[in-house]
Amino acid sequence: MFSLIPRDTDLGWTPFAWLIYIVPFAATPLYIFRHANAGGWLLHIAATLVFLVLYFRSHWVTGAELVIITAATLALGLLLWPVSHAAGAFFIFAAGMIGQLEPSRNAVRGVLFIALMAVVEAAFIRRDAFSSAWPAVFSLIVGGINVHYAQVGRANASLRLAREEIEHLAKVAERERIARDLHDLLGHTLSLVILKSELASKLAAREPARAGEEIRDVERIARDALAQVRAAVTGYRSGGLNAEIEHTRNVLASAGVALATEVSAQRIPPSHEAVLCLALREAVTNIVRHARARRCRLTLTSASGICTLTISDDGRGGAAPFGSGLAGMRERVEILGGTLVRDGRDGTTLTVTLPFNAGSMQERSA
Repeated sequence: MFSLIPRDTDLGWTPFAWLIYIVPFAATPLYIFRHANAGGWLLHIAATLVFLVLYFRSHWVTGAELVIITAATLALGLLLWPVSHAAGAFFIFAAGMIGQLEPSRNAVRGVLFIALMAVVEAAFIRRDAFSSAWPAVFSLIVGGINVHYAQVGRANASLRLAREEIEHLAKVAERERIARDLHDLLGHTLSLVILKSELASKLAAREPARAGEEIRDVERIARDALAQVRAAVTGYRSGGLNAEIEHTRNVLASAGVALATEVSAQRIPPSHEAVLCLALREAVTNIVRHARARRCRLTLTSASGICTLTISDDGRGGAAPFGSGLAGMRERVEILGGTLVRDGRDGTTLTVTLPFNAGSMQERSA
């Protein structure tokens, strides 16, 4: 659809409102040429049409083309002011146009030059004091205002771009968060499902009753996993660290791994607790999948504004590269200013440290 001005919320309808200042010039023949002087009518109509083309075009261009359009508008003022007092408005419109120029220092120079030309022209054609003053004064005022609003408009445009970039990055980060959540939750749960399914398969022939119990456990775990996935997608966390530690104990027991814990009952900020829960899940998933461990020890302590979670096992250890689970977990920890360290000597020890505001974690009796 054709438009005379850009669809810019900063401009709105104001460019049309400013055209009120060309009306005295366009209507000059009505009160100057009382006998319908054809030449006067033609001159003012043609000049008005040329100006309107230049005026609306000035809202679409920048740089050198804007300077050319401004110069053409200034030329209209210089040529027509001797003929019509109202032609002084062309100086004002020219100052308003050049006020949009980048950088702002060039716009200011342009406004000062146009005002100076109005003064020189007034002196040359011997205008009276009032007729000499108003084109120059209003050129400075309108030009200065447009310089200011051009700066504001460019700043707003930069802010919009920055906001769009922030929104894009936020969406990317949220997608990555959901991907990590699903990996942590499903990887842990599916490992347990596999473990219990294998156990049920082995027990099916000689202990069918126990095999049935394991299958029912698989069903329960799958239902829990579904609820956890829904909670993760909607941004919630359930249970907290105490529930997660108890769940860890049950999972490891199913895998034949004994768990010893040393946990100080603490009040942990939700953001930190969520990361610790997921770190614990990832560690337990790796123990069940890869460690071939028989014993595991979990400690959670806090001192000097640092919360430390340590999970160690007596499995085969090693220094294999971080998989996607541990890599994603390290990202979560580092976002909170913490560290995640893995030691593969004498089994595997995973240590997560998170700094926190000392006032946000208070010791409670166990």
